[in-house]
Amino acid sequence: MAGGEPIEVVLVEDNDVFREALELMLEVTPDIKVVGAVADGEAALEICPRLDPDVVLVDYRLPGLDGVETTAGLRYACPEVAVVVLTASAETGEVQALLEAGAIACLTKDRGLDEIIGAIREAAGRGAPIG
Repeated sequence: MAGGEPIEVVLVEDNDVFREALELMLEVTPDIKVVGAVADGEAALEICPRLDPDVVLVDYRLPGLDGVETTAGLRYACPEVAVVVLTASAETGEVQALLEAGAIACLTKDRGLDEIIGAIREAAGRGAPIG
């Protein structure tokens, strides 16, 4: 993240109400800018190379591609992007699969907004693993 520019984020969430609420909450955070919001993994893989966000916030349970497939696809299509996964509940095996697919963090949706924002900032600061 160069000199004070906001962290550009794409949201991938199939629940319209949750996606819109999250987008509104993130938009009032001065150092975060939501540059895209889509309802499924296929759409995320389509817009990521075009928008080139710093972080993609991905729901685990999506129609079509699930969170693991979407994460792996994003890391392939946009190697520089950091992926943070949000899930209603995650089993240990699911979290492990997400991390192996390239996610930097996995948070449950009941976390406070400050924790989600913290994860986005941390992901943007760490960036994607090299090589």
